[in-house]
Amino acid sequence: MNKRITILIFLGFLYYPFFSLAQDSIPTAKDISEEKELKFQQYFFKALSEKSIMNYENAIRNLENCHELLPNTVSVLFELSKNYLFLNRTTEAKIYIKKALAKKPDDIWMLSHLVAIYKKEYDYKNAIITQKQIIKTDPSKREGMVFLYVQNKEYKKAIELMDILEYEEGLSENLKKLKTNLHRGKSKPVEKKEPADLKALIKNFENNPSSFKVLKMILQKAALEDQTILNIYSKEAVELFPAQPFVYLMRGRFLNYQKSYKKALVILQSGIDFVIDNKSMEAGFYDEISKAYLGLNNIAKADEYRNKAKRLRAVK
Repeated sequence: MNKRITILIFLGFLYYPFFSLAQDSIPTAKDISEEKELKFQQYFFKALSEKSIMNYENAIRNLENCHELLPNTVSVLFELSKNYLFLNRTTEAKIYIKKALAKKPDDIWMLSHLVAIYKKEYDYKNAIITQKQIIKTDPSKREGMVFLYVQNKEYKKAIELMDILEYEEGLSENLKKLKTNLHRGKSKPVEKKEPADLKALIKNFENNPSSFKVLKMILQKAALEDQTILNIYSKEAVELFPAQPFVYLMRGRFLNYQKSYKKALVILQSGIDFVIDNKSMEAGFYDEISKAYLGLNNIAKADEYRNKAKRLRAVK
């Protein structure tokens, strides 16, 4: 028995912060028989293991076994919702997370998960409502609200919130860049033409490393002519211009070229949040995300994002 308890404690550390939520949800012997308790824990940790290797359907089957043994356990409901979201089954994901929130309505982890579901459905209105609930408990989450306002095209509210954050605590580098981009709006000043030769562009950039325009031209040409240069400068671009979505798109494109599909997904999903009212660029992100999922042999996801790109391009 002591050995079993030690193993469970060790596993608990592995899955923190999940266990901070679930520690009072795992059944004890006083709730059910010891035999059922052992079965519950076996199914539950098997589900976590299956989820970690992206076998989400197997994870769900194990969680359903947990649910039969002890219905409506918060930790099980939460995990069911997570796995359904990974499968892009947002209807089921919402059903289970709302059942869990009925038991713990102020849990920030679960509320944040609900925001993620709404974002997946492009339901930014409800995402904003839920994010406001999170902010009541944790005001540090206001930065997330800025991006939701932008995604919902409520640019004035985004700027007003950034003004408040700037006055109270200062803005992160990402928010500073985002605020500058929003203030610039749709103004596109005419600028003199830069040299088109890749070597000349690199030399120009070395003399003027703050020029995003020159760096953008380097990335565009390197994507067609030199993957080594694309690797070097796309990596540098993300560090220098972390609020410019184009640099994430080009970095993701290179990582897909290298068949580093998981890394590509991470960078692309980070960068798409910075896309503001630019359907062409958004479609480009979806194209690359589709390629990454295809490389990971997730055909359903690849088709989903390819279709998103097609729908965007069909909108005039």
